[in-house]
Amino acid sequence: MTSHHSLSRRAFSAAALGGLGASITLPTAAHAAPGGPAAPAGKNSGQIDELLAGMSLEQKIGQLFVAVGYGSTAHAPHPSNTSSTGVDTIAEIVRTHHVGGLIYFVWSDNLQDIEQIATLSNDAQDAALDSGGIPLVISADEERGVVFRLPAPATPLPGQMALGATGSHAHARKAGDIVGTEMRAAGLHQAFSPVVDVNIEAQNPVIGVRSLGADPSAVARLGAAQIKGMQKANCSAAAKHFPGHGDTATDSHLGLPVIDHTREELDTLDLPPFIAAIEEGVDSIMTAHIVVPVLDDSGVPATLSHPILTGLLREELGFEGVIVTDSLAMEGVRTLFGDARVPVEAILAGADQMLMPPDLVVAIGGVRDAVASGEITEERLDESVRRILAQKLRRGLFDQVHVDPATAADAIGTARSVRTAQKIADDAVTLISDDAGAIPLAKGASVLVTGAGTAAKIDVATQALGAHGLQATSLAGATPEAAAAAATDVDVALVFTSSSGFTTPASQVAVVAALAATGTPVVHVSLRNPYDVVHVGEVAASLAAYGNSDCNFEAVAGALAGDVTLRGTLPVPIPTADGTGEAYPLGHGLR
Repeated sequence: MTSHHSLSRRAFSAAALGGLGASITLPTAAHAAPGGPAAPAGKNSGQIDELLAGMSLEQKIGQLFVAVGYGSTAHAPHPSNTSSTGVDTIAEIVRTHHVGGLIYFVWSDNLQDIEQIATLSNDAQDAALDSGGIPLVISADEERGVVFRLPAPATPLPGQMALGATGSHAHARKAGDIVGTEMRAAGLHQAFSPVVDVNIEAQNPVIGVRSLGADPSAVARLGAAQIKGMQKANCSAAAKHFPGHGDTATDSHLGLPVIDHTREELDTLDLPPFIAAIEEGVDSIMTAHIVVPVLDDSGVPATLSHPILTGLLREELGFEGVIVTDSLAMEGVRTLFGDARVPVEAILAGADQMLMPPDLVVAIGGVRDAVASGEITEERLDESVRRILAQKLRRGLFDQVHVDPATAADAIGTARSVRTAQKIADDAVTLISDDAGAIPLAKGASVLVTGAGTAAKIDVATQALGAHGLQATSLAGATPEAAAAAATDVDVALVFTSSSGFTTPASQVAVVAALAATGTPVVHVSLRNPYDVVHVGEVAASLAAYGNSDCNFEAVAGALAGDVTLRGTLPVPIPTADGTGEAYPLGHGLR
C-alpha cells in the first residue's frame, strides 16, 4: 500500500459514509440467497449427474480451464498456440485439452468482425461437441467504456463511472442488457463484468474509471442492476474483483497489492456490492490477486486463499455459483508459486475456473499431478465441474450453442442501443467547476478543440460541436506552443485530458497551461478519471466525461451548447493535488 489513504479511505469513511453511504445495510450470510439462481442443484441436478458420470478425469480437469486461443478461425495454425498450449489451432486446444471455456481478445486475433467471431465460436463449439459433448462457455472482458472487446457495430457504452455519475438503476440495467444481448448474438456467453470494486483510492492505477464509484451502496445497487440486465439477456455475469480491488495504488497485473482494511472496513466498503450480486443471483464471481491480511495473514493473494474463497465467499456469504480466477498470467498471482502450482492452490482455495494460465500444458499437468497424488480429490474436482455444468445448463448451452454468422450483427449496435448509450453519456457528463460562468457557450462561438486524444477522436468532438451550432476547429497532437498560437484566434479553447491514474501527465498539463496563458477562456474536459481537474491549473470551466467514446464527445458538445441538461454528479470524491484534503466531494455537480 502507499500512503495516500489519508483522504481516500479514512476521510472517506468518516465523511462520505456519513453522507451518501450512511444508508448502507450490510446483508449477512443469512440474508444472502444460498446461491440463488446460481446454485448447482435443482431441476438440472439429474442431468448434471449423468454428464458427470460420463466424463473422464482428463475431461473433468479440462472443464476447469478457460484458455486463450490465438487466431481468427478455429482451424488456422498460430505459433502462439503452439508455445502456450502445445497444439497449433483453437480447435486442437479444445479437443486435446477438453477446456471448459475460451476467452477472446483483440490481441489474440479473435475479434475482427462480428461474422468472423460468430463463425469462430461455432467452429470451436463443434470441436467441443465432437470431443466429449460438453459445450464451451466463451467469454470476454466486456465491461464497455475503456475495456471494450467486441468490434463495431457493438454499442460503445460509456462505462462504469459514467453509470455511477448518472446514479440511474434503469441506465445500469439497460447497459447490462445491451452487453448481454450483443455477447450472445456473437456466440459468447459470459461477460467478465461488471466491475463492482469500490474505488476509494484516487491513485488506483488499474480500476479507476472502471469502477461505478466510491459509495458502496450506489455500487451495490447499480452493479446488481447490470447483472439483472445481463443475465436476463441469458449472458452470465461475473462480479469482480473479490473481495474488492478499489483501495490499492498497485496494479495486480504487475505486482501483488496489499489491502490493509479492517474487517469492519471490508464489511462497510468492499463487500456490499458482492453481497448484492449474490442476492441478484450472479452466475460467477471473479477473484482478485490481492493480499488481505485481516482475512488471511499467510501472504497469499485472495485467488489462492482458502479463508477468503471458501471461508468468506462460500460459507459466510453463501455463494454457490462459479468462482473464476482473474488471469493466471498476471504477476499478482505468480509471485509465490510456479505456473504448475498456481492452479492447484486456486482449486484448493475454492476456485472453479482457472482463467488464462500462461502455459496450459503446465497448468493442466500441475492439476493432474495433484489429483494423482490425492492432494486434490476427484470429489473436489466434481464440485467445480458441477457448478460449471450448472451455469452452462442455466444459459441453455446444451440446447442451442450455435449462432447464425450472417445475421449475428443484426442484434448488435441497434439504433435503440445507440440511443441508450447516448442518454447515459448525456446524463453522466458532470460540470465540476465554472467560476467564470462559461457554460453554456455563446451561440455561434468559435472553439479550438485540442488536447489528449487521437486525431480521429478530436475530429469527432469537433464535428459534434459543429452539429450543435458552434464553430469548431481541430488541432490534434498539438504542442503547448502550437495550441497557444491557435487559441489567439478563437473565443474559447476546449482542451481534453486523459489519465489512467490520479496524476495527469505533465505533457497534457503543459498544453492546458499554455492555453490559459493566452487569456482565451479555457474549458477543460477529463476524458477518463475525473481527478484531472485538480492538476490542470485555473481554467474557465471543467467537466468530466468519464470516457472517450463518440457518445461522450457528443454529450460534451451538447452540454457546452446548452442542449444537454447537466445532471451528472461525481461518483468519487476528488482529493486536492497533494492528496491531503478534498477538493470536490462525492456527489458534487454544478447545474
